[in-house]
Amino acid sequence: MPRKTMIEAIRDGLDVMMERDKRVVVYGEDVGYFGGVFRCTAGLQAKYGKERCFDAPINESGIVGTAIGMAAYGLRPCVEIQFADYMYPAYDQLTQEASRLRYRSAGDFTCPLVVRMPTGGGIFGGQTHSQSPEALFTHVAGLKVVVPSNPVDAKGLLIAAIEDPDPVIILEPKRLYNGPFDGHHDRPVTSWSKHELGEVPDGHYVVPLGKALIRRPGAAVTVLAYGTMVHVALAAAEETGIDAEVIDLRTLVPLDLDTIVESVKKTGRCVVIHEATMTSGYGAELVTLVQENCFYHLEAPVARVAGWDTPYPHAQEWDYFPGPARVGRALIETMEA
Repeated sequence: MPRKTMIEAIRDGLDVMMERDKRVVVYGEDVGYFGGVFRCTAGLQAKYGKERCFDAPINESGIVGTAIGMAAYGLRPCVEIQFADYMYPAYDQLTQEASRLRYRSAGDFTCPLVVRMPTGGGIFGGQTHSQSPEALFTHVAGLKVVVPSNPVDAKGLLIAAIEDPDPVIILEPKRLYNGPFDGHHDRPVTSWSKHELGEVPDGHYVVPLGKALIRRPGAAVTVLAYGTMVHVALAAAEETGIDAEVIDLRTLVPLDLDTIVESVKKTGRCVVIHEATMTSGYGAELVTLVQENCFYHLEAPVARVAGWDTPYPHAQEWDYFPGPARVGRALIETMEA
């Protein structure tokens, strides 16, 4: 099987579904002729024509609003918001229309809509190109939320999302788009590469929504992570030598609570990692669920490692990210508690 970057895997998934299902329509800002700012849609317009892959005006509310209408009509639109930071004008459409269509119509209409968004930092994009807004979507009943950590999952989750009858938000960590990190981190770049490129199967396959995966089995402490932070967790476990079980959540809603609970009951300890700010971040929900379901099995308080509670710091973004050193300290403190 060919080894692909996440960008190539996403493009492959879109290609597979556009060829397989003529109802699939792809559009967004610069998505057509140019192939997207990150090149995820490169070549799709040339292959499928301007009616199925096209550019949209700089109007996120219009992009998502028209996609909701297409979905209700019977198409399967997959739209791109150029950066997750740009989604706020479309938040009303997502939360008030897309998420509620099935319920408001008593099942007469569904909204098979996929909204792709590059998320997180790592490119020195500053405050308006680096946010991690997943908690804003996981709070909304009716939306599914996906965050892949590798190319194989990115393609399989994308295909599953396009085939799903309800709206799915896919947050794609742009720090993982092209494979290995650059050198601005507290760990050598060569040590990351084995986790980021994967052998991506050709053709159609599905990674089920709502199913986590244990990336690293362990018995001492459970680490819950998603997206970029999966690789940080793996690196921290290797550096500290702690027998950590690293769980890649993959889907935040629906959440695979069974896998989490089984692991925490086995290890008795838990550390939660995410890139977004700590206050009201998705990690708070994870901590609460672990507390509610595993209280009598816990040997230590559940720990969180997250971004700072500040506006996104452009110049200090590599300090802002939870890195292996910060996560490693949390693992050691949890084991000593």
